[in-house]
Parts: sequence; C-alpha cells; structure tokens
Amino acid sequence: MSEDYPENSNSSPSSGGTVEYEESFEKLLEESDSIRRKTRLRPGEKVKATVISISDDSVYIDFGEKSEGVVALSEFVEDGVTHLKEGDEVNAFFLSKTDGTMRFTTLIHGYSPVKLEAIRDAQAAGIPVNGEVKREVKGGFEVSVGGIRCFCPFSHIDLSGGREGGVFLGLTFPFKVLEFEEDGRNIIVSRRALLEEEKKAKIEELKKSLEVGAEITGIVRSVQKFGVFVALEGVVDALIPVSEMGWGRIEEPKNLLSVNQEVTAKLIALDWEKNRLTLSLKAMQPNPWTFTSEKYPVGVKVSGTIVRLEPFGAFVNLEPAIDGLIHISNLGAGRRINHPKEVVEVGQSVEAYVLAVDPEKGKISLSLEQKLKPEEIELPEKGELIDGVVDRVMPYGIFLKMSSGLTGLIPNAEMGTSRGTDHSHMFPAGTDMQAVVIEVDKKHHRVRLSRKAVIKKTEQDEYSRYKNAANVQEQKSSSGMGSFGELLKAKMDEREAV
Repeated sequence: MSEDYPENSNSSPSSGGTVEYEESFEKLLEESDSIRRKTRLRPGEKVKATVISISDDSVYIDFGEKSEGVVALSEFVEDGVTHLKEGDEVNAFFLSKTDGTMRFTTLIHGYSPVKLEAIRDAQAAGIPVNGEVKREVKGGFEVSVGGIRCFCPFSHIDLSGGREGGVFLGLTFPFKVLEFEEDGRNIIVSRRALLEEEKKAKIEELKKSLEVGAEITGIVRSVQKFGVFVALEGVVDALIPVSEMGWGRIEEPKNLLSVNQEVTAKLIALDWEKNRLTLSLKAMQPNPWTFTSEKYPVGVKVSGTIVRLEPFGAFVNLEPAIDGLIHISNLGAGRRINHPKEVVEVGQSVEAYVLAVDPEKGKISLSLEQKLKPEEIELPEKGELIDGVVDRVMPYGIFLKMSSGLTGLIPNAEMGTSRGTDHSHMFPAGTDMQAVVIEVDKKHHRVRLSRKAVIKKTEQDEYSRYKNAANVQEQKSSSGMGSFGELLKAKMDEREAV
C-alpha cells in the first residue's frame, strides 16, 4: 500500500482519501503542464515578466511559476544610467535556451550601440527592433538601430506606403528585420510588417467581441454621398449608409458628420468573410413613427411643406423625420398631369388630407382633395353662381375650393383679366372669390368655373335693372306723371345709392 499511496496518507482504495489524492495529483499535473508550457517557448514569443534582480551585465526576470530567464543589461543602459529597477515589469521576447539558461530580449531600444549579433538574433526570432528614421534615400529611408544603418523601403514605412519623408524623419518606430545579409552590411527593415500583424491581431479581437446589436464607437474616416465610413480600433472600417443616418431624409451626409469626428452607432450587420460591417445612427434614436396612427388619423386635414418632387408624386414634410406622399393621381383635382411640378413646387406650403398611414413601413399617403364617397359628393349645377376660396394658383389657372369640399378649376382664359396678369400676386391663396359653373363632369366629379362669367353676369343684371327702371319711368312719363329729366335724375340717384 505504501508503494501506491503517499507515506503520510492514511487513504486506501476503499476510503474517501482517494478523491483528495486524485485532486492533488491533478493539481500537480496542471502545474507541471504550466511549467512545460512556460519553458517550451517558441523563438520570438512574447511574455510579460517581472525584474527579480540585476547583476553587472544581466537582468533576471520571472515570467511565470518557477520560470526565469535573463536579458542583457545593455538593453536598458544609456549614458551609463540603467533605466530599470527590481520589481519593474517588462515585455520580453524569447530568443533561445543555452546551457539551461533561457535568453530573452526586450524590444531593442537603442539606448547604447547595438551589436550586429543582436539584430541578427532579432531577425532569426522575428523580434522587432527600435529604429530612428534618419534621412530619405533612393527608394526609401535610412533607419538607425542602435547606431547600425538599416534600410526601409518606401512601401514598408507605413500601411499605405509613405513618400513624404518629412512626416517620418526624426521619429522612432519599431521595425521588423526582414533581411540580414552580407554580415550585416545589408539590413532591410519594415514597419509595415509589424503594423499588419498588429492590425490582424486587433481584427481577431474584434471578431471575438463584436456582435450585432452592440453599440460601438469609432472615428469618421471618410464621408461619401452614399454614407460614412467609420474606423473601428483603427484597423477595420464600418459603413453607416445614408439611409441609416437618421429617420428623416438625409440629403448630404457631410452636413451631419465630418472626418475625424467621433461617433457612436449600433452594429446592425456583420460579415467577416467580406469584412463588411454596417452601423446605424437611426437605431440609436427613438422611432418617430410609433404614434403616427394616433397623430394622423385617416381623413384629418394636415399642413406641411413640399420638400421633394418625384415623377410619381410630391413629398410633404409634416414634422421632423415625418414625410407624407401625395401621389400624382391625387394632385390634379381630377385633371390629368404629367409631373407634380405642374401643380406644386418645392418649398410650397400645402394643406392635404390623410388617406392612409403605415407606421411599420414609415408611409403616410395624402391627397390635396378630400376624398368623399360618391354619395357624399354634391355637384353644383351648370350656370350656378358659387362662393369659394382660392386654394392654389398655377400657371394655367386657379383652383377654387368650394363650400362642398370640391375644388374646381378656373382656367386663365376664364379669369376675366388681361393677358399676362400675375394671378398669384393678385389672388393669393385664401382669397374669397365668386365663380359661375360652366361645365360639370358628373362621372369624374370635375368642375370648371369662370370668373369672367361672374363679371358678365353682373353687367347683364345691372343692364336689366336699368332697363326695367327706364321702362317704369317711361310709363310714368307717358301717363303725365313725370318727364325725361325726372327719369334721368332717378337713375342717377339709384347709382349714387349703390
């Protein structure tokens, strides 16, 4: 039994101590695996470590349970001053294991002259080095890594490639050593390679953290007619389509967002295979259509402004983010028109009637005419004198709203005004006017009116009154009851009274 169980254990196969033993054994295995993982690092693998001691030429670090390594002290010395102390945390890269000692290096700082061997080791292990961009040379830049001259091609200084030397000169960046040839006489470095690795790592992190419905913040990178591109973590672009920039119609995205502006939006679509991310500002705002059915019941009269004309109709803005549509068939008051511009224009204030509301689709249908049932429509009789109010003035005539709710058309030729008269100035909307019915289309409920006929009718009535009065006076004169002078005086008195 003593060979099967620890000496100080009183457990036996049949006792409850077996569970404790198994748990202890599993813990030992986990610790052993952890140590093995720590000691089987790949060259170039990065670890986070703590400085535990500093000697004359080495820095000893602890990067995990019972795992230690060493870094050359020269990496932290500048002008004889050591830029490190015990307890500091450093990021180090594994180089190799020599004589049981695990050798590491930090990002090569260049505090002091660097040996060619250090750059060669960095190239072999894929470890980045710090270098200062000294000057622009043919095809690229001269980069100094701890006093050693290296070359960075234009295409490798940045993700997009940089030929504007003034932007990079004098700056220090981490570089990846791509080539180490001719015993160090030809060293090629790349900043872009590290940026691409960093970008790839960030994208992988985003893939783990992002999900549809999340609210994310980014920086506007580009503003286009069709939408706005937003940079996320500086590594991937997401698009806010113009249709998702607000509940109302957005004519110019640049009027809402600008380059370098920080914006928070909701992620509504995600396709990592095509690297397409779609954001929405609209989803962050309350839906203005929620209560439209209550606010705009069918049949109610509303006021708004024409904001857009399309071949199929005119859009009327009723309130911020709420537009209604007057279909072209509801614009002509029974008259066939080819385009809404024949009846209305952008910026014009109009009154209309609600025909239908669909909050889910964000649609309100309107009509300039109140839609009555056939049995509710009262058509006037031909020759009837009616009172009305000017509804709107068009190039071809005036639409007059009658007391019945119908609208009749007075063509310009029936206005009784001289050719070229500005009717919109003389008879603005809301002007009271009388007209005579000259044509009634009972099938299509169309009424043509004439103001000229009212003038003519008034003249005829006046002439009839005059003629009747003359006849009366003539009869009085012939019977000896008056004279022509009395008749003339009576007529003049009548006109003065009017």
